[in-house]
Amino acid sequence: MDLTPDELAGVVDLFGSLTRAELRTARDELAFKRGVETDPDDFESAVDDAVASYHLVAVPDHDADADEPLLVVGPVAFPALPEGAADLPHIMDVPPRDLSRQAVVEAVKSRFRDDAVVAVKAGDDDRIRTLLDVSYDIEAWEDVDMDGLRDRLDDV
Repeated sequence: MDLTPDELAGVVDLFGSLTRAELRTARDELAFKRGVETDPDDFESAVDDAVASYHLVAVPDHDADADEPLLVVGPVAFPALPEGAADLPHIMDVPPRDLSRQAVVEAVKSRFRDDAVVAVKAGDDDRIRTLLDVSYDIEAWEDVDMDGLRDRLDDV
């Protein structure tokens, strides 16, 4: 069962944040409700793509209940609920989490800086153009000044 990046973001948005394992469980529950098979490799690839495109952001977890980063809705996402997703909070037992907005913003900025360095060193013009677009999305998503980073990418 394939979920678009915006659908993955929609599922995450229902809970505020999810680990990969929890998001996988949510996808599996949706697939079960629809009577379709799931492919673990497709799931991992879809989540990796959603993180790479900034539909989802991985934030180091500061709660004691998870050993992996938490996924939150990213700056380019337009969260959309897949069919049947509204029932997921009633089906899944996901603990409430109080993730600071500042931790999310810092995770996005750090990730963006790392991506920018990789794209510039690789001379990847397509990725640089994508990151320039993402920089505007980040500013619209949160009050973050991306001018300095954007200027460096623009110079390349």
